[in-house]
Amino acid sequence: MICPGNHDERAAFRRHLLGRPETTAPINQVHRAAGVVIALCDSSVPGRDEGFLEDETLTWLEDTLARTPARVPVLVGFHHPPARLHIPFVDGIRQFGAERLAAIADRHPNLAAFLRGHAHTAAATVFAGRPLLVAPGVVSTTRLPWEHRAHPEDHVHLDRPPALAFHLLDDEGRLTTHYRCVPAPA
Repeated sequence: MICPGNHDERAAFRRHLLGRPETTAPINQVHRAAGVVIALCDSSVPGRDEGFLEDETLTWLEDTLARTPARVPVLVGFHHPPARLHIPFVDGIRQFGAERLAAIADRHPNLAAFLRGHAHTAAATVFAGRPLLVAPGVVSTTRLPWEHRAHPEDHVHLDRPPALAFHLLDDEGRLTTHYRCVPAPA
């Protein structure tokens, strides 16, 4: 399962990555496995870098959560963070309207965590009382505000290795995340 990011075009994403007919509607997907549900919400805004969950997506998520038994944890993923990460460049293009998502989370205690990308840096914080876990970058790594910049628009390290986040949900519902760099081929 993959969800679109701020550089993706929905119709092309559907056609080339999902093998589905082209439309410009949000690309929301659910995966139901033994003991967990993963709901991917499309936070992309066509033609823009910032994110927003459209009413259609929020309705879909509310329905997905309502149809999931209360004992089954749900991981909700999307591209744009709904909370500030204290990186001005990223915070300016985060997910806006996040209070609408927080209201849904308040109604569904089995929403276990929020998983996302976009920031190009591994990070962890809290949103709506749940973990908000940020996947690292696979192409570049965002410079943190205190890191040296060659010039003010020097937002990323291009020389850092790509990295991945591995999320493990145990039988007790505890989510553990491991971050790993992907070594360059020998």
